[in-house]
Amino acid sequence: MELPGLSFAVWLSICFCASVVGYPNGKVRQVCASMIPCHGASPQLPPEHTITVNVTEFKPGDNIEVNLSGPDFEGFFIQARDAEHLDSPAVGSFMLADRRLSQLLTCGHTKNSAVSHTSKTKKKHIRVYWIAPGDAPNRVQFLATVVKKYKTFWVKIPGPIVSQPNALSPTTEAVPTSHPVSLLSKPFNASGCGSMKFCIRNPSKCDTASASCFFLSFQREGSSVLIEMSGPSEGYIAFALSHDQWMGGDDAYLCVNEEHHVHISTAYLKGRSSPVWDLENVLEDVSWRLADGLLQCSFRRSILLPAYKGRFNLDKNYYIFLADGEASEGGLIYKHHRQPLITNGAYNVTGLPQDIGGSRSPRLIKAHGALMFVAWITTVSIGVIVARFFKPVWSHSFLFGKEMWFQVHRMLMLTTVMLTSIAFVLPFIYRQGWSQQAGYHPYLGCAVMALTIVQPLMAGFRPSRHAPRRQLFNWFHWSAGTTARILAVVTMFLGMDLPALDLPDPWDTYVMIGFVVWHVGIDVLLEVHSYWLVRKVELVEDDRVQILQSLTSAEAEGRQFKQVVLAIYVCGNIGFLTAFLAAISQI
Repeated sequence: MELPGLSFAVWLSICFCASVVGYPNGKVRQVCASMIPCHGASPQLPPEHTITVNVTEFKPGDNIEVNLSGPDFEGFFIQARDAEHLDSPAVGSFMLADRRLSQLLTCGHTKNSAVSHTSKTKKKHIRVYWIAPGDAPNRVQFLATVVKKYKTFWVKIPGPIVSQPNALSPTTEAVPTSHPVSLLSKPFNASGCGSMKFCIRNPSKCDTASASCFFLSFQREGSSVLIEMSGPSEGYIAFALSHDQWMGGDDAYLCVNEEHHVHISTAYLKGRSSPVWDLENVLEDVSWRLADGLLQCSFRRSILLPAYKGRFNLDKNYYIFLADGEASEGGLIYKHHRQPLITNGAYNVTGLPQDIGGSRSPRLIKAHGALMFVAWITTVSIGVIVARFFKPVWSHSFLFGKEMWFQVHRMLMLTTVMLTSIAFVLPFIYRQGWSQQAGYHPYLGCAVMALTIVQPLMAGFRPSRHAPRRQLFNWFHWSAGTTARILAVVTMFLGMDLPALDLPDPWDTYVMIGFVVWHVGIDVLLEVHSYWLVRKVELVEDDRVQILQSLTSAEAEGRQFKQVVLAIYVCGNIGFLTAFLAAISQI
């Protein structure tokens, strides 16, 4: 999967495009053998549709009328096969009764050996004619797959068996190709987590009966594993097993809520291409429940499945991803609205039972956010306050041969440049390039980075204090810095709700607004105080000595006030920063 965190994220953005293999035009030749639609869902039981024929016996060359009927359906696929070997290729050929609704397909080497729909137009009845070949088996059974809606379908519905004269009675009956689905009677519980079963919960130790709790458990029972998964019922929940934290080569399991019915399916993930849905059903004891805003699904699968490509053996270590998102009425799934949960390491789910959590944000993105918060909430804000209001306060204090206010300002600004530069490259490392799904955030981030570099370069060419161009420099320096700070705040607002670093809503917005109000309030307070000091001096009579004495006295009075305000501001600033860093550590 992608570096820490992107894995499942891109994983589900695959499914979100919903480019699974559906065939509204009936061209279904690639599933001639299985007759299973590649719709990412399990077949339904029992069937609602029936197949009928007009005779029970046939001879080579005979035409047999075959009828498929039942409640409205969109798609169908009809074949005739050897009743003794239903997995064998289709036999015989068909003729059509209505070319508007049905079409002939060639399965294997036999021309016109299957019939399918021509469009998604709803239909109740289909009539076709089967022509018995010269080498027909003694007994032939008709099979049909019927699609009611995208994820509601029945596979290999058994029809009548027709026999050649003097053929022995069939010794076997057609059996369903999927396991029955049942309903769960009550919510899952976390009893046994860490002692009898391997569990993942988010938030950590959450109540599994709550719709805000994501729960996944694996309980070994002999040679199989019972898997339970629950989460919000709005769309789908899913988990995947991966050998690493990069996209590709992953074993995925999905539970999709489609119009108050849950479809449970498996898929294999190949890079950034569409998921490969399983045509074979490897899940047993499938059950589900929808109640109280909670979607729950349970199923069992064998620990070892060496014969099934794409299914991992569950006796090895894997990274585990847990995600949720919206689904359409037809059962198609869309991109998750928040970053998937990812375990911090690879685990053997059939080994030592554990009760663990995970992270919904990759470490590189967490570091990116933390460094940007430190730089643009703390260091740059304090540095600007010092430069604007503390020149007269620390004008006679020196540090390393320079005025203290200037040294503090320069140190904080250089720290900002360093932190911003480090934070800037982390998303590129994580995404291995440009982020296509982050909206305006990366563009504004690049603008902030450019201004961050321009500021110290501009300062390196600062004219002397009394040079004619000093005022022009001051104006450009102030304009670039102010623009960078405004853009940085906007960029942070946008970044806090991106999937890779989705801080709690609406808490993050309120705290960021609080910080802006706090900073602007302190700025205004110090500005008003400075203006009051100037006005106080101007009220003194026009005597140079008295003005100088008054100015010195005003500076003394203002020094203590400004230092107290600075101390309060730094404490409040660190408080906001601590809140954001704590929130990042919790996701």
